[in-house]
Amino acid sequence: MLIATDIRLAAIAVGTSSRGGLGKLSIRGSNSFRGVTNLGLSAVAQGCPSLKSLSLWNISSVGDEGLIEIAKGCPLLEKLDLCGCPSISNKGLIAIAENCPNLNSLNIESCSRIGNEGLQAIGKSCSKLQSVSIRDCVLVGDHGVSSLLSSASSVLMKLKLQALNITDFSLAVIGHYGNAVTNLVLSGLQNVSEKGFWVMGNAQALQNLVSLTITSCRGTTDVSLEAIGKGCASLKQMCLRKCCFVSDNGLVAFAKAAGSLESLQLEECNRVTQSGIIYALTNCGEKLRSLTLVKCMGIKDVSLAVPMTSSCRSLRSLSIRNCPGFGSASLAMVGRLCPQLHNIDLSGLYGMTDAGILSLLDSSEEGLVKVNLNGCLNLTDKVVVSLVSLHGETLEVLNLDGCRKITDASLVTIANNCLFLRELDVSKCAITDSGLAALSSAEQINLQVLSISGCSEISHKSLPSLKKLGETLMGLNLQHCTAINNRSIELLVDSLWRCDILA
Repeated sequence: MLIATDIRLAAIAVGTSSRGGLGKLSIRGSNSFRGVTNLGLSAVAQGCPSLKSLSLWNISSVGDEGLIEIAKGCPLLEKLDLCGCPSISNKGLIAIAENCPNLNSLNIESCSRIGNEGLQAIGKSCSKLQSVSIRDCVLVGDHGVSSLLSSASSVLMKLKLQALNITDFSLAVIGHYGNAVTNLVLSGLQNVSEKGFWVMGNAQALQNLVSLTITSCRGTTDVSLEAIGKGCASLKQMCLRKCCFVSDNGLVAFAKAAGSLESLQLEECNRVTQSGIIYALTNCGEKLRSLTLVKCMGIKDVSLAVPMTSSCRSLRSLSIRNCPGFGSASLAMVGRLCPQLHNIDLSGLYGMTDAGILSLLDSSEEGLVKVNLNGCLNLTDKVVVSLVSLHGETLEVLNLDGCRKITDASLVTIANNCLFLRELDVSKCAITDSGLAALSSAEQINLQVLSISGCSEISHKSLPSLKKLGETLMGLNLQHCTAINNRSIELLVDSLWRCDILA
């Protein structure tokens, strides 16, 4: 990466001026002694009138003067990205607003001198603005945020508000005037209460909202979550992270209300229990295709009497990662409720047993395509044998990383039954040279990616097997295979020159 300097920018501006200059310029972290200053941006402004995208990251030596020159010299600017620019203030942003009417994307992060006045100018003058992201700007408040949406002609579609000192008022404005908003991200808004989220949902303007992500917002409660579900008729993707006041009641009420929901993701929502997950699945609409749970510590593995008259046959993808309380009983219930799964990710479920996985496999009516069992330490060959015998004709990706009880028997079964397997990860499994030999001898195997990292029983004797498999491989991971010497790896690299080998 070249170090940006005023001289280099001037040279680029002169060299490209005959073609209208640069169309896109991105500068990240200049050298403190020879870095970019206002003079460099001035040269760009004079030589690049067709500039459409400008990104400045972690640059303290550029201030309002440089941005004003850009505004005057580059009226076609469409995208502005400012991150860690402490010398740029409202004055510079106002100049952009007054001179760049085509601005459609604005990203401001950690700019301590930019506040409401600059955003108000943008909201007033930039009628084509479609995407705004504001993060960690201490001077930005309700008046700045609301000015971006309150115009009747607002076409703002994507809005991210993170770590800002805004209140319920801003969310009320979003709820009343966000008619065009399709993607909304709200994170770390500590001054927004339940009322703000409730009004945002009930105001009824967010009819076009498709994707909503809420992280670490204490105002997200059962009451406000239900209001969002009822008020956002087109909502397809919902992600809740670290929402500590959302419980089973709110989750189930939301699932009932959000009839268009296709994807639901919960991360570190620790008041949600197994009961909430099960009843959300039985009460969701007919469009839910993906459920993801990550680090939800409130889930405990108990048997529930769930009527099987209800089901979620639309669900195709199930991802439950690092939820230690999610065990065999929970998985069996989900399997019965969701018999049409194609993709499952159960990585980090250390307590999962063969019984839980087998019950899921037995309930599956569709052929599984992607299966990730990374870190499921207690699983044995019995699971793999059942998996590939039932789903070998559809299975394309299988991850068994860290399943230390998996042996050569699994590789033999995979070799005999998997017709379309593209990616296989058996890192840190108890496989040996014999297992790899069996895998390589299968005529129908056409692996593209193979990982045997940390398999201490794989030695240089597997060189012929790896060369045979390498005829189709694009990626091979041999890291921490201590029984394979350096000479064998060198020979393999020379032989499989089209394959990316990690060793």
